[in-house]
Amino acid sequence: MEKVMKQTNREFIRFIVVGVINTFHYYVSYLLLHGIFGINYMFAHIAGFLISLVISFYLNSLFTFKVKPTLVKFLQFPVTQLLNITVSSLCVYIFIEQFQMESRTAPILSIFITIPLTFIVTGKILKK
Repeated sequence: MEKVMKQTNREFIRFIVVGVINTFHYYVSYLLLHGIFGINYMFAHIAGFLISLVISFYLNSLFTFKVKPTLVKFLQFPVTQLLNITVSSLCVYIFIEQFQMESRTAPILSIFITIPLTFIVTGKILKK
């Protein structure tokens, strides 16, 4: 049991590292689309998410969970991220529309809610 916990802890730490890298890619995409090109915040959020989704798949496969990326897993991976996009989109919407939060900071706060959920779902899919 202790060995499983240590492995899970190492995976979670690697997942956080990948998450930081992936969040950077997402946020740069979001800021470019929303801040520079003036695209609606929700469209920019979803587009940035899709761009970072591909990066996330490969980094999580190869680095976090150390599994071979396959076409089947790649096709399943977006399904695992459905929870992430749903929860993060809802958070972004609520933060901006209900709490009048700045549209540039709302996506960053939403990740604190989605990280633990995404780790669990991602591990289940990639480790099959």
